[in-house]
Amino acid sequence: MLVDETMTENVVTIENDRTVLDACNVYNDNKIGCLIVTKDGHLDGIVTERDIIHRVISNEKDPRATKIEEIMTRDIKSILPTAEVKEAAEIMSENNIKKLPVVSDSGDVVGVITDTDIANMIPNFLKILAESGDDQSFKDAASRFHKATILNTEHE
Repeated sequence: MLVDETMTENVVTIENDRTVLDACNVYNDNKIGCLIVTKDGHLDGIVTERDIIHRVISNEKDPRATKIEEIMTRDIKSILPTAEVKEAAEIMSENNIKKLPVVSDSGDVVGVITDTDIANMIPNFLKILAESGDDQSFKDAASRFHKATILNTEHE
């Protein structure tokens, strides 16, 4: 399965020169937990609620004066929409990240794939395996899923 079949397409972005307070308002308006940060429309970073708590609130910075570019995570990983979901999952697992921006060849943000998007695929995958009649493949996949779930829970 390809990333563009699983990703969220309507990505909420914010320009890097906006303030943290602006980002908080965007979070509230859209009921989301992360913003893709852009500069001139191209991927520049990512900012999460956790970034705001750790890099602004805990450090007693003024959210009205602090710019997103001061607190965002830079040098983030991204993936093409034509990549396999397996590759996205591997990048996310290897880098301990939960949200992976999806960018076109030209660098435009076209979506985001999250650990939740990938987890939501698993019941259908397991159903297909169960219906295939190959009990050993089903047991192996369920075991790998269980182990991965335990490992990811330990990272929380």
